[in-house]
Amino acid sequence: MFSASDVKELREKTGAGMMDCKKALEACEGNMDKAVDWLREKGIAKAAKKESRIAAEGLTEAASNNNEAIIFEVNCETDFVTKNEKFHELIKELKEALMNSNCKDYEEAKEVKLEDGKTISERIVEATATIGEKISFRRFERIVKSDDEVFGIYSHMGGKITSIVVVKGADMDVAKDVAMQVSAMNPVAVRRELVPQDMIDHEKEMIKSEMKNDEKNAKKSEEILDKMATGRLNKFFKEICLEEQDFIKDSSLNVKNYVKNAGGEIVSMVRYSVGEGIEKKQENFAEEVAAQMNV
Repeated sequence: MFSASDVKELREKTGAGMMDCKKALEACEGNMDKAVDWLREKGIAKAAKKESRIAAEGLTEAASNNNEAIIFEVNCETDFVTKNEKFHELIKELKEALMNSNCKDYEEAKEVKLEDGKTISERIVEATATIGEKISFRRFERIVKSDDEVFGIYSHMGGKITSIVVVKGADMDVAKDVAMQVSAMNPVAVRRELVPQDMIDHEKEMIKSEMKNDEKNAKKSEEILDKMATGRLNKFFKEICLEEQDFIKDSSLNVKNYVKNAGGEIVSMVRYSVGEGIEKKQENFAEEVAAQMNV
């Protein structure tokens, strides 16, 4: 139903004890997200949000030209390959082809032709054979802005995280600062109106469950608890909304005010983190070597 590695992952996500994590997984039949909620409802886990584990290796890349920008991700099996010269040549080749193309989405991007006439999909197959690991072209987006807007692009950890923001009315330095904020603080949305309602509802229910476990709230009505939970959502929004986050270069300002003071406003953002949402394969190199020796 679940493994020791699942218990370890749940412990890392919540900070709860090993036995509590095991009980949570048993109660939730191995479902990781439900187990996190179970621990929070019991008051054991204090985590306010869950984050997907970085699961696959690879690099993200971005580029802009006039009123268009692109961002994409290419995955490989090991971090060792991300330092391979051939892998970097592949990233460069794809960036130039994608930037010079008119492709609008991922499906069109896969069919973009390179200088030798082969498509990106065909080049990825070739790269897998040449490099010796499975290479995949995972995702792609094209962002279009107007003349009175600017792009901010920031790449972190050598391409492990890349962000693009569009800012109106401010200069490129301000936009790049905002892109750095997005890369570092991983906001869910630019402003609270853009946060998915199901995420807000879920967080509110978690807050109410935590409050009900506190004895001082035992006699409070559901209506009062609901109002208290709504109030506590402000902290949640400050963590996940870009405009409400403390600005990393000056914590006396939030990001919205930093941009506003420069005469601008944030229009949109895109953030790619390598491998987010992909389940990582657990490796045991000692067993692998032993298996090869027995062949």
